[in-house]
Amino acid sequence: MTGPPLDPVRASLDRALHALAALGPELAAEANRIGAILWSPPRIVVVGRLKAGKSTLVNALVGAAVAETAALEATSVVSVYQDGAPARVEAVLLDGTRNPVDTVRGQIAALPVPADEIAYLHRWLPSAAIRDHTLVDTPGLATLTAENEARTRRALIDGFEQTRTASVDADAAVFLFDSTPRADEVDFLRQLGFTPLTTLGVLSRADGFGEGALGNRDPLEHAAEHAVTLAHRLRGTVMTVLPIAGLLAETSHTGALTEADARALAELGAMAPLDLIDLLDSDDPAEPHVRDRLLDLLGEYGMIHGRAVAGRGAAALNDWLVAKSGVPQLRRVLARHLGAFAAVHRAGRIVRELDQLAYTHPARDRIRDIAAALRADPALRTVVLFEHLGAMLDADPASPVTDELRRLIEHPTDAGRLGLPPGATADQVRAEARRKLSWAQAQQLSTMTAAEDAALVPLIHTYGLLARGV
Repeated sequence: MTGPPLDPVRASLDRALHALAALGPELAAEANRIGAILWSPPRIVVVGRLKAGKSTLVNALVGAAVAETAALEATSVVSVYQDGAPARVEAVLLDGTRNPVDTVRGQIAALPVPADEIAYLHRWLPSAAIRDHTLVDTPGLATLTAENEARTRRALIDGFEQTRTASVDADAAVFLFDSTPRADEVDFLRQLGFTPLTTLGVLSRADGFGEGALGNRDPLEHAAEHAVTLAHRLRGTVMTVLPIAGLLAETSHTGALTEADARALAELGAMAPLDLIDLLDSDDPAEPHVRDRLLDLLGEYGMIHGRAVAGRGAAALNDWLVAKSGVPQLRRVLARHLGAFAAVHRAGRIVRELDQLAYTHPARDRIRDIAAALRADPALRTVVLFEHLGAMLDADPASPVTDELRRLIEHPTDAGRLGLPPGATADQVRAEARRKLSWAQAQQLSTMTAAEDAALVPLIHTYGLLARGV
């Protein structure tokens, strides 16, 4: 009995690492180190300002209330969430050593050393929801203390350059903001080295957007409309923008809702929305602990609009919360787009690891041959184009070459890669590829940057293949 077919990119990288290992025992150790990168899931970092809802979203995506959301010491440290059993937490110190961390019902009781001595917390828990990618929760940017932002930068940016043992080596980012991202947030994303294809924007707290739950417009509909506008405006930074109601997401995906909660909410069904808010704001409402719990679980939007559904029980109410949360759409984007491009980013990193070895090891010529063969492998065509897209985004994001690279990478069909409609015929595809090929060859005569000069080589090669129907 055989397993599923190996992904062609991973198969090519695996063959290259076996070739590297065959060069000698020392390089076998390097191959094993790089192989650990190849076979581990891509890491997706969740970034944003303080109180942007990062840990709440992480809890929803993990499917358990494990990411601390209160003002605890653990919230000031980068945390890496990875599928694995048994559930456990280790503190990875700045020198790479690991210390076990005590937890109580999945929550960290206390850190074993001061937070400023910790590079990140490595947390394993059995969760199919994070089997295909590892999530990285961060303290936030422009926080109340400079130390928190410094820890985020150290783990995600500085650590990668200085010591890999203290780096979380992220491959993609989920970027949370409440209305419009600020300039310093966009600058931080650029420093992470991601492209728009490996960065997803999330308009958080969508259930309170605009005028909120009592406004004239449904805040979720308003947030969805605003997200479309932001996605167009931020096209050079993110692949798209999704509205997410974080509180509804966390409650519905962590099993927090009970039948008693649904019954208590259903009992409020006859009240007018304004009367319900007045009741929540009053000093002495009946059963205040019940009202407070519902507000903590559902917020104003969930309490006002979920009452009719609550009469059908907790399961129906939870299904409604899931649909309103935006998480199903987010999961689809993570699985089909962001996760896929994160894997491409990871593959490019492995090729660069081989390049680095070729500079430093006595067997540099043979290592360089392995890396060159990888770049020439048709299976890694997207990886090579992706590498050049990153260079072009740094050198000249407004260049038409940058747009062509992104289109070739982003679209799954030959017609889409060439900017043609889905129904384009094979002859139309070949004709457009020939036109693009002529354009790219003409561009070589007047390149503006070294990055553009380098990018046109694989661009011409790709158009040539498409023109021949390969």
